[in-house]
Amino acid sequence: MTEPGATDNREQSPSAFALFDTAIGTCAIVWSATGVIGLQLPEPAPEPTRDEVRRRFPTAAEHPLPPAIAPIVEAVTAHLAGAPDDLRWVPVDYRDVSEFDCSVYEFTRSLDPGSTATYGDVAAALGRPGGAQAVGQALGRNPVPIVVPCHRVLAAGGAIGGFSAPGSIVTKRELLALEHTPGFDDPTLF
Repeated sequence: MTEPGATDNREQSPSAFALFDTAIGTCAIVWSATGVIGLQLPEPAPEPTRDEVRRRFPTAAEHPLPPAIAPIVEAVTAHLAGAPDDLRWVPVDYRDVSEFDCSVYEFTRSLDPGSTATYGDVAAALGRPGGAQAVGQALGRNPVPIVVPCHRVLAAGGAIGGFSAPGSIVTKRELLALEHTPGFDDPTLF
């Protein structure tokens, strides 16, 4: 696999996927010889999770986890159980991802667990002041949530903003609480 954040789309290797259980439900990981292509947060049951992976990655075949991918699944599982890992060491295969989206994802990967930025902060850091909406759209297309921690990017003023993964903003709040993000780690009444 290539170094974290690196992309090499000259020869796209075949992709594969596997389901795995976490504290928040059955997730799925999609990989190639280059790195992780996708991560699917849980749908209401394992079969809908599998169906969503097949819809998003139609050429990926289901396979057992290879030794190179097993540590990634273990780290994501631990992260979702409340043992945050920045996951920057995970190689990502950004096939079919635009250059702008890649830059948004790489900036987002620089955010530590428990910290946040706003869509405007990300846009400004990328030299695109006024580009908050474009950043939000890029994060809405994020194929590898958790590894690319789009949940750490908030709307102006610290508002939760959107989240396109299953569970929407409820899931986003839960992920931020798991990381003990200030303002999100307080107990709720529900």
